Amino acid sequence: MKMLVTCFAVAMLFGGTAAAQTNQNAYQPGNPSSTRAVTLPAIFPAPVSIELGRGAFVLGKSVVLIVPPGTDTESVTLLRRMLTSAGAATIATAKQLPPVLDRPYIMLGTTDVAIVRAALTKKGIVPDNNMEGYTVSSELVDNGALITLAGHDADGLFHAVQTFRQLLTRPFIPSLVIKDHPAMPIRGTIEGFYGKPWSMTDREKHLSFLGTVKANTYVYSPKDDPYARDRWRDAYPDATITELGKLVAAARKNHINFVYAISPGPSICFSDSSDLLTLERKFKALRSIGVRSFYVALDDIEYTKWNCDLDKTTFGPSGAEAAGIAQARLLNRLQAHLKSIDPTAPPLIMVPTEYYDAKESPYKAALRKNLDSQVVVQWTGTDVVPPAISVPDARAATKAFGRKTLLWDNYPVNDYGESTGRLLLAPYLKREAGLSTELAGILSNPMNQESASRVAVTGVAAFGWNDKDYDGERIWIAAARELAGGDEQATTALLTFFDTQHMAPTFGSQPWQVQAPKLKAMLDGVQDAIANGNDETRHRAIADLIQHAAEFAGAPDIIRSGTVDTAFAQEARPWLDAMQLWGKALQLTAAGLQAADRGSNAAERYFANAKRFAAQAAAIRSIPGATRFDGPIKLADGVLDNFIANAPKLIAFTAGERANVAEK
Repeated sequence: MKMLVTCFAVAMLFGGTAAAQTNQNAYQPGNPSSTRAVTLPAIFPAPVSIELGRGAFVLGKSVVLIVPPGTDTESVTLLRRMLTSAGAATIATAKQLPPVLDRPYIMLGTTDVAIVRAALTKKGIVPDNNMEGYTVSSELVDNGALITLAGHDADGLFHAVQTFRQLLTRPFIPSLVIKDHPAMPIRGTIEGFYGKPWSMTDREKHLSFLGTVKANTYVYSPKDDPYARDRWRDAYPDATITELGKLVAAARKNHINFVYAISPGPSICFSDSSDLLTLERKFKALRSIGVRSFYVALDDIEYTKWNCDLDKTTFGPSGAEAAGIAQARLLNRLQAHLKSIDPTAPPLIMVPTEYYDAKESPYKAALRKNLDSQVVVQWTGTDVVPPAISVPDARAATKAFGRKTLLWDNYPVNDYGESTGRLLLAPYLKREAGLSTELAGILSNPMNQESASRVAVTGVAAFGWNDKDYDGERIWIAAARELAGGDEQATTALLTFFDTQHMAPTFGSQPWQVQAPKLKAMLDGVQDAIANGNDETRHRAIADLIQHAAEFAGAPDIIRSGTVDTAFAQEARPWLDAMQLWGKALQLTAAGLQAADRGSNAAERYFANAKRFAAQAAAIRSIPGATRFDGPIKLADGVLDNFIANAPKLIAFTAGERANVAEK
């Protein structure tokens, strides 16, 4: 973190001198009068390739766009909005480049357009030609600059604009060439949790967020939507269809594939043609609002019994193998129906009843043998909430299901008992680089709290884009900075808070990520200095603790000040309330240690008040109904509470005790 903060400070110095948008005011490597350094920008997700050129320039107040006919409207609109936010007062348009450039010109389009391709090939740049791939080029030309944002396709162009958004946050835009494309074809989220679903507003915001992290998929699958599960045979009310239509439009605007998921498993009769027709009618209604991708969820159901006698007659006695055969038959018919209507539609996605582990079984064998090879199968990894996923794990799943699976990663979802009282804000880790070779893609199952989910989802999307060069810790910091609107003080406050919600539970007794590792390291250092250090070391450690406690206690107010996304602050309200009280308890504990170190009886009073604030903090509960399970807020539990409880024992804090120790 210190390194990134230092880089930010350097960037501020770099941009501290006012500069025009012309060559003479831009940094030139060969100009001995210039002392500015051109630095490699941090782009997230990490690009496949990025190379610095010579020089850098500022955007300035006036830019010119060259937009060939047929260019993706969403990308053009987004770019204009970004340029205005970056300070461009005048955005002119032109059909081609002039003989001499006097300001920044931005070429925008796909590489099948001659003028765009020519802008790249003139400089010897071979564009990225992968699906969703893009190329970004920026260079000093004459008394201006040329920026080329080129996509292999419309999706790639949108990704290019999102990368340019990150370049615009810098004081200077360096000359560079970026070539990039995703490692996994499917990347995004599945709203598949139990408990309170997201609001339509949450979903629209989430779709916009997914666009910024270069995701391309959102699966609508809230377990508590009655028309998608318990009442799946019933048509949606017109008002709901209208609202869903707005979501589909928002997804399209952000180049996200909106996937509608239905969960008929608890009551469907697989061999009943009327149930098949009901599913087809349901999908038809959703196609009318623009949905092109569909999903059948068969998770969390009982496959040891049939829902109708007709299935018993058709498939024989119930059981795992029979269930696999019945499910495959239904899904194959749906897949054929969807393709007959729209041959270019994405393939049907399904989540099987045995959705976790890759052990061979009669059910998996039946799916492998009977399910249409085009149907995409989801898999949650080595467990419902897997502590880690390796390439061999995914390879075993490929073998078990007869195709590369689409990973449903149950992180950061917090709808199960072990996650009660927690926000799951640790970085996305312990997924092995190279998984892109064995997976069709990766979808995160987020929390009931949409804004807070972005911390982990940013990592999931970045891993899906480039698992080879993925750095979870750096992405974690980038996610905090994005929530903080780029404010460094707010970013630091968020990272302090994230650390208190670092514990990632599983369905078992052992978490797959530990709680508050940074805070624990700091507090362990204090205890070690008190136990083993000399006087100077002990005094310094306690002084550092006093400063850290003040920062810890002040973090909630910074997060609530308005710089950080207000939705995040609202969702995290009880955790921030608890953090403030725990912060006061830590401040009093630090004061108690300092008093004890000085031989003052005041230590007893400080420790008693610390205990009182700690009790108040521990009593705060989650927002009723916000998640599936309500309960006491957990905050750095097992770390902060233990330190505050044990601190009075670290130093004898009465004058009499000090005297007795001295006599001995």
